[in-house]
Amino acid sequence: MTYHYTESGLDNVYLLDGYTIHKTAYGKAVSIQNTDGLHKAIGKWLIAQPRPLNGAELRFIRTEMELTQRALAGIIGAEEQTLRLWEKKRDKFMPPTAERLLRALYSEALGNNVHIKRMLEKLADLDRVEGGKGCFTKKNGWKPLNAPDLERKHG
Repeated sequence: MTYHYTESGLDNVYLLDGYTIHKTAYGKAVSIQNTDGLHKAIGKWLIAQPRPLNGAELRFIRTEMELTQRALAGIIGAEEQTLRLWEKKRDKFMPPTAERLLRALYSEALGNNVHIKRMLEKLADLDRVEGGKGCFTKKNGWKPLNAPDLERKHG
């Protein structure tokens, strides 16, 4: 007997085992063993599927990464309202570029390696900064001068 795991927020997840159904005074209750492990397995499965992610799957992955809609929208370069709409439309798919970023971000998060996340957060912050001058020095090999050095030399 399989259990349709709708508590995940996904319509297409079924459990063959690892769960127990209990009878209570209020009806049936289900307990699931190692929910964190199950959610990681679901997330890995979702990003490995060779098909677009829908809104429900986006929401599942976002919540597994413990990101708010605003935070994820900033990381992938979308408006928060746009991300909300993507999540709300369970039968629609995300734009391919945003989806690829989400898959890479989640894949990196699963390995407890946050280099991609850090890089994308930094890029999101840079989107809000006015363009500046790039000044480079050849001392000890070509390298950029940081802003204070640039101001001191060329004030």
